[in-house]
Amino acid sequence: MAVHPSDAPPIHDVTTGSAEAAHAADTHATGTEAEHASGGLPQFEFQWWAGQIVWLLIIFAVLYVLLSRIFLPRLRAVKDERAATISTAVEAARQVQVEAAGQAEIAKAEVAKARADARAASVAARARVTEDANRRAAEEEAVVNARIAEAEAAIGKTRDAAMSNVAAIAADTASAIVERLTGVAPTAADATAAVKGAT
Repeated sequence: MAVHPSDAPPIHDVTTGSAEAAHAADTHATGTEAEHASGGLPQFEFQWWAGQIVWLLIIFAVLYVLLSRIFLPRLRAVKDERAATISTAVEAARQVQVEAAGQAEIAKAEVAKARADARAASVAARARVTEDANRRAAEEEAVVNARIAEAEAAIGKTRDAAMSNVAAIAADTASAIVERLTGVAPTAADATAAVKGAT
């Protein structure tokens, strides 16, 4: 592509550009001096209130939507869950307490029944021991009475035998005495009759 002399880049005037830059710098310095001269913060100036109010409404709306749609429902759900957990735990504790009271009553009844059974068993054992002791005493007494009866019978037999021997001895003695005194021996029947008559 051919280059024509008319296509040369434009030449700016250096003096004109310098003047524009100086004018812009003066304008900026003037604005800064004006701001410094007004004093205070910009948000307290009346000219900025409309924008601030708009942004305040936007931020309020965003926060309201976030709170009402996201944060507060989650907090309410957590609160409801905690309340449900606490009520469930309280109900379970009450139920456990009722069950424990029931178990305590059952245990108390079982202890009372065991005591009553033990007392009844003790009374029955005592009665059984007493009955056995009475029965053994009666059996032993019967054995002793039988032995006493046997001993008395043996004593009676011995006494009768001794008495019969005494009568015979007395008859012989009387017969010997009569024979010695009279010189005539009496008969055994006479001697026995005489002894029996003397007794």
